[in-house]
Amino acid sequence: MDEAAYDSSPRAAPDVVALTRAMSRDDENAYREFHEHYVPRLLRYLLVVTHGDEHAAREALQLALIRVVRHVRVFDDDKIFWNWLTVLARSAAFDEARKRSRYRAFLDRFIRHCEPALAPAPDTDEQLSVTLARHVAALPSDERRLVEQKYFTRRSVREIAAELQTTEKAIESQLSRVRLKLKQLMLAALKNETSR
Repeated sequence: MDEAAYDSSPRAAPDVVALTRAMSRDDENAYREFHEHYVPRLLRYLLVVTHGDEHAAREALQLALIRVVRHVRVFDDDKIFWNWLTVLARSAAFDEARKRSRYRAFLDRFIRHCEPALAPAPDTDEQLSVTLARHVAALPSDERRLVEQKYFTRRSVREIAAELQTTEKAIESQLSRVRLKLKQLMLAALKNETSR
């Protein structure tokens, strides 16, 4: 098969060498062929990995597909290609699970610094986590970095101050201001939610 003119026949099983070679050259037809033949199978695989959690499986699938685009190379054999895809998918599922776990841990620590009224009911925990993540993502980059270093990577105030060449007191003061800002944003979001 001429690799320069890769033809994606929708019903035929893909020629993995030609398919992956074309994908590595960013051929859109090759990616359509890949999607048709491998994405449904990868989703089924991820549903098993995530114990049937469709949302988690789809999130992991998106991350895995980004990794496929970034790292695809020529494969000589379908079995080897599939094994490579499952490694990417499994690692994407674990990374997504770790990210969700970090957000939950951050939410727990944040709640301890806020009023008891913010403590989530079991059915609103996920919604609060998403709302908080959105507000953290919208912070100015210096504040967001500070929050991520302190609460996501669990660095000490001393380490952060040393890296930023400032005092621990200055870092604590900045963290206090950011926590207050997030608290006010969260309270406003909760108020809006309850007034609907």
